[in-house]
Amino acid sequence: QVQLVESGGGLVQPGGSLRLSCAASGRDLSRHSISWFRQGPGKEREFVAAVTRAGTTYYADSVKGRFTISTNDTNRDNIRSTVYLQMSSLKPEDTAVYYCGARAPVPSSEPRHYVYWGQGTQVTVSS
Repeated sequence: QVQLVESGGGLVQPGGSLRLSCAASGRDLSRHSISWFRQGPGKEREFVAAVTRAGTTYYADSVKGRFTISTNDTNRDNIRSTVYLQMSSLKPEDTAVYYCGARAPVPSSEPRHYVYWGQGTQVTVSS
């Protein structure tokens, strides 16, 4: 099993930056890739970015060049890790609840392929 806890959301002005964190833990963590998704008001959940355990990254076209996903493995037994989503040049259309999800072994852009989810963190981009 994998446990995921997001943090770092908030209110930011257009053009601003924000960093989200996903604290991941669990005995099976070493087999899983971690992805960020978001769900705006009245919209379906959509893929944002992903990172594999080998460090390969993937991005949705809508966030390429503005968002960066990275990891900080906090211990060597591979049962804890933090995955960050650095968001810059934020736009009002980035407003959403941001979720992290875990999938083994490779990420997917389809939310239905994920079993493990965090509770989400709200990001609001508004002046």
